[in-house]
Amino acid sequence: MQTSSDGHAYPAHWEADVVLRDGGTARIRPITADDAERLVSFYEQVSDESKYYRFFAPYPRLSAKDVHRFTHHDFVDRVGLAATVGGEFIATVRYDRIDADGMPASGPADEAEVAFLVQDAHQGRGVASALLEHIAAVARERDIRRFAAEVLPANNKMIKVFTDAGYTQKRSFEDGVVRLEFDLEPTDRSVAVQRAREQRAEARSVHRLLAPGSVAVIGAGRTPGGVGRSVLDNLRDAGFTGRLYAVNSAFEEKELDGVPAHRSIRDIAEPVDLAVVAVPAERVPEVVTECGEHGVQGLVVVSAGYAESGPEGRERQRELVRHARTYGMRIIGPNAFGVINTAPGVRLNASLAPQMPRPGRIGLFAQSGAIGIALLSRLHRRGGGVTGVTGVSTFVSSGNRADVSGNDVLQYWYDDPDTDVALMYLESIGNPRKFTRLARRTAAAKPLVVVQGARHGGAAPQGHAVRATRLPHATVSALLRQAGVIRVDTITELVDAGLLLARQPLPRGPRVAILGNSESLGLLTYDACLAEGLRPLPPRDLTTAASAEDFHQALSQALADDGCDAVVVTAIPAVGETSAADAALAEALRSSALEAPAKPVLVVHVELGGLAEALSAAASTAPQPSATAPGAAPGARFHPSDTAPAAGRAEPAPDTRLIPAYPAAERAVRALAEAVKYAQWRLEAGEPGKVPEYEDIDEKGAARLIDELLARGEGLTLGGQQTAALLGRYGIDVHHALPAPTPDEAAAAARAIGYPVALKTTAPHLRHRADLGGVRLDVTDEEQLRRAYAELVEQFGPPTVLRPVVQGMAPRGVDTVVRAVIDPAAGAVLSFGLSGAASELLGDTAHRLVPVTDRDAASLVRSIRTAPLLFGWRGSAPVDTAALEELMLRVSRLVDDHPEVVAVSLEPVVVAPVGVSVLGATVRLARAPLRDDLGPRTLPVV
Repeated sequence: MQTSSDGHAYPAHWEADVVLRDGGTARIRPITADDAERLVSFYEQVSDESKYYRFFAPYPRLSAKDVHRFTHHDFVDRVGLAATVGGEFIATVRYDRIDADGMPASGPADEAEVAFLVQDAHQGRGVASALLEHIAAVARERDIRRFAAEVLPANNKMIKVFTDAGYTQKRSFEDGVVRLEFDLEPTDRSVAVQRAREQRAEARSVHRLLAPGSVAVIGAGRTPGGVGRSVLDNLRDAGFTGRLYAVNSAFEEKELDGVPAHRSIRDIAEPVDLAVVAVPAERVPEVVTECGEHGVQGLVVVSAGYAESGPEGRERQRELVRHARTYGMRIIGPNAFGVINTAPGVRLNASLAPQMPRPGRIGLFAQSGAIGIALLSRLHRRGGGVTGVTGVSTFVSSGNRADVSGNDVLQYWYDDPDTDVALMYLESIGNPRKFTRLARRTAAAKPLVVVQGARHGGAAPQGHAVRATRLPHATVSALLRQAGVIRVDTITELVDAGLLLARQPLPRGPRVAILGNSESLGLLTYDACLAEGLRPLPPRDLTTAASAEDFHQALSQALADDGCDAVVVTAIPAVGETSAADAALAEALRSSALEAPAKPVLVVHVELGGLAEALSAAASTAPQPSATAPGAAPGARFHPSDTAPAAGRAEPAPDTRLIPAYPAAERAVRALAEAVKYAQWRLEAGEPGKVPEYEDIDEKGAARLIDELLARGEGLTLGGQQTAALLGRYGIDVHHALPAPTPDEAAAAARAIGYPVALKTTAPHLRHRADLGGVRLDVTDEEQLRRAYAELVEQFGPPTVLRPVVQGMAPRGVDTVVRAVIDPAAGAVLSFGLSGAASELLGDTAHRLVPVTDRDAASLVRSIRTAPLLFGWRGSAPVDTAALEELMLRVSRLVDDHPEVVAVSLEPVVVAPVGVSVLGATVRLARAPLRDDLGPRTLPVV
C-alpha cells in the first residue's frame, strides 16, 4: 500500500496511532484503492440513520462508482482517512478541495468540504474528534486554510464535534441544512481542547490497566516459582477483587490453587480486561493475537528478550507494539516488573513484588524493575510517621516503556483522587517537550518528585527507543525545575521528599525553627539549613532531660511564632528509654502539630531503641506489634531497621498529618528545602507572567528576510550584516564592526566609526576570550591603533588568522551572554550567563523554555550564582537589568515566532548602568523542524 491509483505517492507520515476517549487505541491512515472491500464491509455495519445523516437521503448501499470515488485519492485535493481497529474500518473522513462556488478545485483554492462517517458501535468514543484533528493537519500541509461542512440539524453529535473543536467558525442555516465554516489555524482554545481530550483519553487508558475487572496471567506454571506463577500468586495473595484466571497451553486441570485454569484465553467465557504476558518472546505474538481477538483491553508484558537484547530484539519490540495497537490494546513493558493498585476496591498486584505494599497516597513510577523494588522496599521501611504510616496508591514499572510511558502515568495521576504526591525514577524522557508541559500542569496540582538515572552515560538504556537531546543534563534539570518538578539526585532523596510531601503542608517560607534534646544535633541541623539556602532560627536546646511535655510545649511555641514557617525537631532517646516513653514523645509531637495545621513539622531522630517504631505507631488504628523481635528473648529490644513497619497497619485518612522521621539532619533539611522551593514555585505559578508585545517588532519583515536567506540553502549561518538586519527587525541593535585585514584598513575603519574604538580578533580560537589578550579597548588615536595592531600580529599570528575588526566602544558594564537554541527533543531554550571562562568553567548558566514571560526573564537574570555582580556587588554600580530582560524577551519572541531560527548567540552583551550593548551576534537558520507538540494527538511512533 504505497501509492494511490492516481499515481501520487502514499503519504506514510500521515499514519498514526491515537488513544480514544474510552482509553482504547485506533490507527488512523490514508484510504487507498486497496481498501474497497474494507469500505463496503464498514458501510454495511453503519445504521440507516447514520447513512441518512451522511448523505441526506436513504442510502442503503454504496455503488461501484461510490466505492471508487471514496477509495481513489490524489492526497492533495482529495484525501480520505480511516480509523481502524483490528485492520477494519470503524470511521472515515474525507475532504474535497472546492472553489468559491463550492465546485471541485485545485490549488491555490484554500477551502475544502469535509464529511465524516462513524460506525454506530464506535460512536461516543471520540473517533470523529481525533479524525478531525488529523484531517485538519493534513489540510494545512496541503495549503488548505478553511473547512466547510453541511450537517442536518438533527445530527447533533456531528455538529458538536465541529463546535467543540475550538476553531474560529461561522454558522449559517439554509435550505434545511446547517453550514459550518471554520479556519484551520490552531487557536488557544483549539489547542486547549485538544490537550484536554488527550489528558482524558490517556488517563483513561492507564486507568484500564490499573483498575481491571478481570486479569488473566498467561504463562503461569503448575509449580510455584517462575515469572508467570509468581505474578499469579502475588495477585491472589493481594486479594485482587476481580476475576482471576491462569492460562497455560499445557494445562489439563481446570483449576490451579483455587484459580480457574485454561489452555488459552479464548477458552475463558467471560471478558478479560488485563492480560499479564509471561511467555517466551517468540510466543508473545500468538498470545497478543488471541488477546486482541478476545477483546482484552491492555497487556502487561513481563517477558524479556526485546530491545534490551540488541537490534533483533528492538525490531521484535516494535512489532509487538504495532501488533497490540492493531487491536486497540495498550502495553506496559515489555521487560516490565509490573503494576500495583492498592485501592480497597481493586487490590491489584500484577507484579513480581512478593508483598502488596501498604495503601497510601504516593504514586510511584519506575522505568527500572530493580529501582522499583528499591523504591517499594524503602517506602515500606521508611513509611513511618508520628501519626501512622503512609504507603503507595499506584505503582507502575514500565520496563522498556515501548508504549505506556511516564507521560501517560502523569496524565492519570493529574486528577487521581487517591494520589497526593508523585515519585518518578526516569532513565530517559521520550518526549521532553510533552513531559515538561504535563509536569507543569501536574505540579500545579500536586508535588512531582523526579530522579534521573543514566545522567552521565550520554545515552538512554538500550531498551529505550527515544530521541536524543543535545542539551546537557544540567540544562534538562533546570528546565524540569522551571516546570515545577522537584529534582533530586538519589532514590533516598526521592523517598525523603515523598514522605514529607505526602502528609505535611507546604511551608510558606524558608524560616525554620529547630528544637530538641541534643545541642549537637541541633547545630548540625542549623548548618544544614544554611547550606540549603534556608533561614534557620537559633536552635533551642531542651537538654537531654526534656520530657514529652517539654517537647510539646516547645513545639507549640515554635508553631505559634509568626516568624517561623517550619519546625525541625531533633530527638535522641535516653539510654534505657522504654517504649512507653517513645510513645509519649510521639503523642506529644502529634498533638502539638495538630494545633498549627498550616506549618510542616519534621523529626530528626537517632535510632537508639524503639523511637522510630513508636513514631510510626503513634496514631495507628491497627493492632500494634510487639516490641520484641520474632524469636527473641522476652524483653530483648530490636533495631528499628531490622523489622519494617507492619504491612497491616491502616493508612490514615487523607487529611491526617503524618510527621516524617529522618535518621540524619541533612536528609530532613534537604527534603524541607525542596518543599520550600516547590511552595515558592506554586505561589509564582498562580500568577503567571506575560509574553510582552513590542510595537517595533517587524514579524512579517523578518519572515520575508528568513525566506530569502533560506532560498540560498539549508543550514545557513548568517554573515554579520545579515545577522544585524534580522535582529534589527526585532529591535535588537548590534554594534557595527568593520573588518580590518591591514593596519591601513583598521585606521580607515576607526576614522569612519570615530574614536575611541576597540580592536579585537574574531578567530574561532580567540573569539570571546578576552582573557587571552585578543582585545584592545579604549584605543584613542591612530598611533595607538597601529601599535595595538602590531602587538596582536606579533603575539597571535598574521591577520589572515586573526581576522581583526574595529568596533566602537560601548559603555562600561558587565559582560554577559544570551543564547537561544532549538533542541530536537526539548524544543526552544533560552540561556543566560556572564561572559568569561570562569562562568563557563563553573557551568553558571540559567535556562528557560521559550516562549519566555516577563517573570521568566526576571528570574533568569537572578538565578545564576554570579547574579550579585549585576546588582551592585561590593559597592559597584548596579546595571540596567530591566534592559537586559527586555533583550532576552525579544530574542525569545524571535525564536518563538520563527522556528527557522535554530540558534542565536549574543556575546558579549555589555550591560551598563543604563542600557545594553550587543557587541557580537551569530544566527543560524534552517528549515523549520517538525513540532509534534502542536500537531494532532498521536502515540509515539515505534
